[in-house]
Amino acid sequence: MTNGDIGAGKKRLAMEKPALWRPDSHLSTTVRDMPPSGIRKFFDIVVGMEDVISLGVGEPDFPTPWHIREACIYSLEGGHTSYTSNKGLIELREILAESAKEDLGLDYDPEEEVLITTGVSEAVDLAFRATLNPGDEVIVPQPCYVAYVPDVLLAGGVPRPVATRLSEEFKLRPEDFRDEINDRTKALVLSYPNNPTGAVMTREDLEEIADLVAEKDLLVISDEVYDKLTYDGKHTSFAQLEGMQERTVLLNGLSKSCAMTGWRVGYALGDPAIVGAMTKVHQYTMLCAPTMAQVAAIEALRRGEAEVMAMKREYDRRRRLFISELERLGLPCFEPKGAFYAFPSIVGTGLSSEEFAEQLLKEQKVAAVPGNAFGESGEGFIRCSYATSREEILEAVDRIERFLADLAA
Repeated sequence: MTNGDIGAGKKRLAMEKPALWRPDSHLSTTVRDMPPSGIRKFFDIVVGMEDVISLGVGEPDFPTPWHIREACIYSLEGGHTSYTSNKGLIELREILAESAKEDLGLDYDPEEEVLITTGVSEAVDLAFRATLNPGDEVIVPQPCYVAYVPDVLLAGGVPRPVATRLSEEFKLRPEDFRDEINDRTKALVLSYPNNPTGAVMTREDLEEIADLVAEKDLLVISDEVYDKLTYDGKHTSFAQLEGMQERTVLLNGLSKSCAMTGWRVGYALGDPAIVGAMTKVHQYTMLCAPTMAQVAAIEALRRGEAEVMAMKREYDRRRRLFISELERLGLPCFEPKGAFYAFPSIVGTGLSSEEFAEQLLKEQKVAAVPGNAFGESGEGFIRCSYATSREEILEAVDRIERFLADLAA
């Protein structure tokens, strides 16, 4: 073999060698460009730290009531570990339909208009994926739950963020989004009581929105997972308004009210065509919510009202304590009317939301979520969950006070 043959062989091998594998080149551009959850970023940092008081994650500090856990245990002991119907246990769907009738005066067919989902987060995702075509636009009032915008994008839609303001108690007004509606606008997201602000909408507030929804022929995705945690007056569902039930996909669950975040039980109520479309996606991706969790949900709905009310009373006490302490520290805060969050302004400190949250965590070991994690209009605020003991709230306040004193020094 000549040197020329050897050289040609090496050249041929080099040409045949596969290119260096680059996994990132095979990613969806939508997912690749999507930022991680601003809430989880801080939660992950807290996990590795000691002596941290977390006001960050929106989760009840109460354990799931024992009789609910016991129902799950009995279910497991009885061997009830197989799939349920894609739509969920019929008994659970019937109870939810009964509750909607009793609490809201709304009629839903448990066979065709109720879907059990793996948490409300899945219900939100399903609602967008079942209704949006590529390029459809969705009005998303902000500050809001961190999943709405990404879920719209993942469904091929185009989110149109609309700012709500402290001066309006973070309520959505028709004038806030009327000019954002165009021929491509398909839906409006509502989330009241609101995460992260704690704002609520009265019936009168919602009726103003309903007039514009009807005029512009919009679908409404209404996330009402904090409905039981309304402190002043009674919660009004958007679906209760005249002519709005058929236009509304009502989403809810047991995570917040029944302290069942890890059980992952949510549900959707709505028109059979939309719920049927959501079920199609659900059956190909999730199949069904966990069987034993659905059994626990039946127990919670049948016999859990006393515990729900007891937890709500305690959240209310913490709410009033925390807001008064924030005001004492000179951090202006809208009084939340629902959920279990305070959303104080930190503009006076001269720090951005990210800077404030990061420095507070580093220097005083108090975890809060920067307001811009919930949209651009959240800049200048931090979200603090008061779903923690009064003792920890007071200790957190002391640490925040020291932090503010150091900033002013």
